[in-house]
Amino acid sequence: MNQLGALQLPDAWVLLENILQSVYTGTIVGCIYGLMCVGLALIFSVMRVINFAQGESLMLGMYAAFFCFTQLGLNALFGVYIGPFISALLSGAFVFVLGIGIYELLLRHITGMRVAKSEGEGHYPQLTLTLGLSLMLSNGALLLFGSTPQTMRTPLSSTAWEIGPLGESGLMLFLNQGRTVAALVAVAVAVGVSLFISRSRVGTMMRAAADNPLAATFVGIHVGKSHRLAFALGSAITAIAGGLIATYYPFQPYIGVEFIIIMYTGVMLGGMGSVSGAFLGGLTIGLVQQVSTLVLPNQLQNAAIFVVFLVILLVRPQGLFGRSVERV
Repeated sequence: MNQLGALQLPDAWVLLENILQSVYTGTIVGCIYGLMCVGLALIFSVMRVINFAQGESLMLGMYAAFFCFTQLGLNALFGVYIGPFISALLSGAFVFVLGIGIYELLLRHITGMRVAKSEGEGHYPQLTLTLGLSLMLSNGALLLFGSTPQTMRTPLSSTAWEIGPLGESGLMLFLNQGRTVAALVAVAVAVGVSLFISRSRVGTMMRAAADNPLAATFVGIHVGKSHRLAFALGSAITAIAGGLIATYYPFQPYIGVEFIIIMYTGVMLGGMGSVSGAFLGGLTIGLVQQVSTLVLPNQLQNAAIFVVFLVILLVRPQGLFGRSVERV
């Protein structure tokens, strides 16, 4: 046997290496998916609004992060290694302010106590409004930024940590540095949001407004302010996820369409109304999407997602954490 043949891995080790690599990739991608699902789940769980414009919050987060990195000089201030992730976090602040404006101008008229006794509790105008808002934001971004794809690729995006070779098997894993750091930031933000919702006084008020808006008003909680904060914060969380995706994935004004289905699938897998479940739902989607490439062509990734989605809903129609539907 020649030297090249001796260095080749047995088929079993090659398969194990491919599985481990796919699980790793699925986990880090799923963490970012989970974060953007958390933003959508927060809006629904507090406001009970199905927001079709959430994909555009992701898109605006990408452009806001790109603007911070290139125009505000964060690339020079923090460098090309840290700057993109600081920019992603700042993009959340930009979209948070925008979310407050959108709520005050549009959504507050068709949410909360104003529509509590109307037919469908305002869901019909909410669906129409958020769909129209989605079209306005995507086409407005096209006019402002053009159709040329942008990205914030950095040296981290094109380099990887190498683990191995492990023992006599020669097994090696490659951990993309940019995606790994982005996943860690996503987990940190998701944990912070969870602690804010469960431990802070403001989070308690938001959960009370979500559970029973009428009773909340009797104890002095302003439901409208809770809804405004939920919408702005949910939009900002998804925008941060968009900024993290922009560090390794090219984007354009209509990219929200690519991710909105993933967001809703993740939220439904976790259980409508469960913020923690939404993160795990997004993580599940990332794992299924990447592991399925071991046996399916890339074009059928989404098909694999929906097969798993249907199987889970057949077993648990309420989702993985459906019991949390009445709480944030």
